[in-house]
Amino acid sequence: MKPTTRIQKEVVALSAKLRPITKAQRTWAFRHCFGHYVVAMKSGMNTCMECGHSWKSENQLADIVINKATCPKCGMELKVIQSLKMAFQESAYFAIVTTIRGWQVVRIYKLRMNLKKGYKAEYHCTEVVQHWLNAQGDHLVMARIRPMNHYNDSWCLDSNMEIRHSKWYHEISPHEVYPRYSVLPEIKRNGFKGEYHDISPYRLFFLILTYDKAETLLKSGQYSLLRWLAEVGRNMDRYWRATCICIRNGYIIPNGSLWIDYIDMLTRIGKDTHNPKFVCPKDLKKAHDKAEVQLRRQRERESDEQLRQKAREEESLFKSIKGRFFGIAFTDGTIQVHVLESVYEHLTEGKALHHCVFTNKYYRSENSLILSARIDGRRIETIEVSLITMKVVQSRGLQNQTTEYHDRIVKLVESNMRLIQQRMTA
Repeated sequence: MKPTTRIQKEVVALSAKLRPITKAQRTWAFRHCFGHYVVAMKSGMNTCMECGHSWKSENQLADIVINKATCPKCGMELKVIQSLKMAFQESAYFAIVTTIRGWQVVRIYKLRMNLKKGYKAEYHCTEVVQHWLNAQGDHLVMARIRPMNHYNDSWCLDSNMEIRHSKWYHEISPHEVYPRYSVLPEIKRNGFKGEYHDISPYRLFFLILTYDKAETLLKSGQYSLLRWLAEVGRNMDRYWRATCICIRNGYIIPNGSLWIDYIDMLTRIGKDTHNPKFVCPKDLKKAHDKAEVQLRRQRERESDEQLRQKAREEESLFKSIKGRFFGIAFTDGTIQVHVLESVYEHLTEGKALHHCVFTNKYYRSENSLILSARIDGRRIETIEVSLITMKVVQSRGLQNQTTEYHDRIVKLVESNMRLIQQRMTA
């Protein structure tokens, strides 16, 4: 896109003056963003996938048990894998945080690793996105073209870095951030001390520059609640007085999304959310489950017909918000996952698993999508996906517990996230 405003022209001119990535930065990124492997054969021969060197192990069984080995040629610490594959490929994202003339710049690089048995590993590094922020909260994106096809992680790497309209797919959470960084004085003033707390650098900087409550959360150590704010993007105003009570009492919220659910339920069952006894529970999970039981009993006192009527009244609003996602379903052969397609489905899901997906009106949230994971028709876990970060915010089974299938469910949803992304760009 051709720059037209003064700020856009300034950013384009400054982008051309940024230093290219250094050899040290590339080496660090390749070392920390990828796994490094040695392929162990039954014959006792080992092949380093970094330098291609092969050697016979004196005690291969011990190497396999501890899952580590060292290449005698290049000295690389390697993870032992047993495979007949001859080639491997991996990709990752890496970020460099820097400044130039009053602008905070987060530079995102696409990394690719190609491994072939008997050959030296090949690494490739291409800058794909630049996030530009200033102290006033102005935000611009310089990026390459990212086509939205069936392979959602594709980039036109030969396209130019140009000013682009900021889209959700530009907000990439890098696998690693280079440890040497430069930040604006305003970002340091607002609480940043070098830790990102599992939040992408751009999202963290943008929040603490533009939202005073995010600054307070960072300075007070409420990192879990700050992560929730970054992932879900909901307004903190309705929870702020309870949050301030936690801060004054030195209570660190251990799980942001669970605590928000808990405060919502306390409000609905008429508890005093200005009382530290309620908002600062010693055991958040236990207090959440207790409040959920109380709220469910309160709801159960209403007739089923009233609930169904309420669901019918909300149906048109729900369809207008989430209708474009209807029909999304996928499976790994055992676990079937599909989008909940009515308010009544939220009601039955919450009743079956005894959690708050209906009582906390998740069907009204424009920034999240609810899916159900089942095995042979039996509900296993309910999944919330953030439509801002395209990540799984939470996945909970019976009484908000995680099940033995939890990691498998999260991995299955994340591997099929492109189905949701395609509906958003349709």
